[in-house]
Amino acid sequence: QVQLVESGGGLVQAGGSLRLSCAASGTIFSITTMGWYRQAPGKQRELVATITSGGIINSADSMKGRFTISRANAKNTVYLEMNSLKPEDTAVYYCLASLSSRHTYWGQGTQVTVSS
Repeated sequence: QVQLVESGGGLVQAGGSLRLSCAASGTIFSITTMGWYRQAPGKQRELVATITSGGIINSADSMKGRFTISRANAKNTVYLEMNSLKPEDTAVYYCLASLSSRHTYWGQGTQVTVSS
C-alpha cells in the first residue's frame, strides 16, 4: 500500500506564488511516474503535469511557462512550483504516483485559493 501526502497549498493573492510538495510512503517497489492533477468547483479533474523517473515531462499547455514540475527520485517526492497565479487556478490539487506494476495511487488533495 502506498500513501501520498500533499502540502504547500493555501490562500494567495493574484500574481503570487506557491510551491506544492508530495511525498510517497509505504510499500513501494518502484515509482515510474509522479505528477499533479487539479479539480475546480463544477469542473472535471484535469492534468497539470507529470514527470517520469527518467525526467520526461508531460504538462498542460495552458499552464506551461507558469508552473514547473520537478522530482527527487531517491525520496519519492514531487514538487510543483506555481508562479503568476490567477483566480482561475483556484482548485484542489491532487498528487499521483504510478508504479512499475501499473498501479496508480492518489493523494487526498490540497486546496489552492487565488484571490483577486
